[in-house]
Amino acid sequence: MKARLLVLTVAILGGFYFVTTHNVSSGGGHDWFTHPVSDASAQHVLGTLSSGMEMTEAEAAPGLSAEEQNNIAVYKKTLPSVVNITSTIVKFDFFYGAVPEEGQGSGFILNKQGDILTNFHVVSDARTVEVTLYNKHQYKAKVLLTDKAHDLALLHIDAPDLQPVTLADSRSLQVGQMVYAIGNPFGLSGTMTRGMISSIRSVRGPMGNLISDAIQTDAAINPGNSGGPLLNSQGNVIGVTTMIATGGGADQNAGIGFAIPINTAKAALNDFARYGKVLRPTLGIQGLPIGPDLASQMGLPADYGVLVERTIPGGPADRAGIHSGTQKAYLGNTPIFLGGDMIVAINGDQVTNEQDIQEIMDGHQAGETVTVTIYRGRERKDIKVVLGNASNAGDVQV
Repeated sequence: MKARLLVLTVAILGGFYFVTTHNVSSGGGHDWFTHPVSDASAQHVLGTLSSGMEMTEAEAAPGLSAEEQNNIAVYKKTLPSVVNITSTIVKFDFFYGAVPEEGQGSGFILNKQGDILTNFHVVSDARTVEVTLYNKHQYKAKVLLTDKAHDLALLHIDAPDLQPVTLADSRSLQVGQMVYAIGNPFGLSGTMTRGMISSIRSVRGPMGNLISDAIQTDAAINPGNSGGPLLNSQGNVIGVTTMIATGGGADQNAGIGFAIPINTAKAALNDFARYGKVLRPTLGIQGLPIGPDLASQMGLPADYGVLVERTIPGGPADRAGIHSGTQKAYLGNTPIFLGGDMIVAINGDQVTNEQDIQEIMDGHQAGETVTVTIYRGRERKDIKVVLGNASNAGDVQV
């Protein structure tokens, strides 16, 4: 009995040894140990995988569409003319210690002499201004002109081989036109975005200034784009990228951005070239906009216009004989003056509020003569007014 048990045990052990040894050596079953794979085996496995995988590759790179080719052409044409601007201002901490603080913006080269246009708010209060070209060369910049009323600034650098932009005419822009913005959003230099003109409207700029006929666009504009060029599909500058509408949220693009029309910038630059400063034309008045309700309550002869509350002493309107108000009254809690002339048109263009007057002023220069149509009582009159310079007109509004 013991002999049979011994023989059975030996047989089982022998069978187990045979089976496990055979499976390991032949590669079948489950290997309980790790064995190195030979080069031949690796090549065999790779060859098997390669033969079992299907891949389709293009014979050549796909061609670019006409739209893509134009995008690239606009970028290549304009990029060498766009600069990054770093302005350094000094603020004071809790202990009145001076703390330098940097701001970022964009600009574009106007001529080979090194004049650069940007926004006033990009360099406002700056102690130093540095310009970086597309080729990464950096230059100290001198501020030649600041025009807060139009949020424009003119810089100058001494640099060789500059490539200026081409300026377009912004009078004939239309909603739906394709536009491009190139600048330095969030410090990301050489960034181009694309969109279209969403509207053309007058808005208040970041400095509180009125931007007449501002170009509204859905091209992505973000902090750092300010002062950069807004371009048409030919790569010519139609505006100076200025601000974004955030809808009360974070200070980043929400699909609505604005640019100063380039013709406004041209007028400022022409003034600077002729007079060494920007002459912002003005009538020299402070006024109250009149609508149908106010006109009815006050018994005025027209249901639109600007009622002259005050003329600046010695200013253009005062010299021309336009009358200011003399009767003090209140509109809610706001004191106003009644009894003055009511302006309804300038050079035949209807005036409904002070913004209309400012837009008309932007189309003229100080020293020019305009025809102001007024109501004095019930009498309608035309008065010739020689426009003055707003910078010499104290607290004048228009």
